[in-house]
Amino acid sequence: MAPRQLTAGSHRLIVGLGTGVALLGALAYIGIGDPHSPGFVFLPCPFKALTGWNCPACGGLRMTHDVLHGDFAAAVTDNVFLLVGLPLLAAFVLVSRARGRRASTPALLVTVIVAAVVWTVARNMPGFPLVPTIIGG
Repeated sequence: MAPRQLTAGSHRLIVGLGTGVALLGALAYIGIGDPHSPGFVFLPCPFKALTGWNCPACGGLRMTHDVLHGDFAAAVTDNVFLLVGLPLLAAFVLVSRARGRRASTPALLVTVIVAAVVWTVARNMPGFPLVPTIIGG
């Protein structure tokens, strides 16, 4: 018996389910592990390794861990940019798609890049109040 060909709809469903399973596994790892501790196994940030600066996403794993545990005050301290920015970006994309417009525009790209650069510079200024928390390190 010859194998059945996947239709475009079946292929999209399989890719969507695979992506969901991978996302759920990553969230489980971040939720069960503790990114606040130096022993947490994850790749280091290449931007921080090269420059010594926190990148726009530094603290994102700790923020996700804090959100999963309901500690929103610690999540704000770890990375308020991602905590606020990602839901806003997702809402913008979903609303644009629902209205039949392109979600990715040059103006959106410039806005995201400028916001990320401003956040990177601001969070690396001496005396910046929101310093990511690391326990025992």
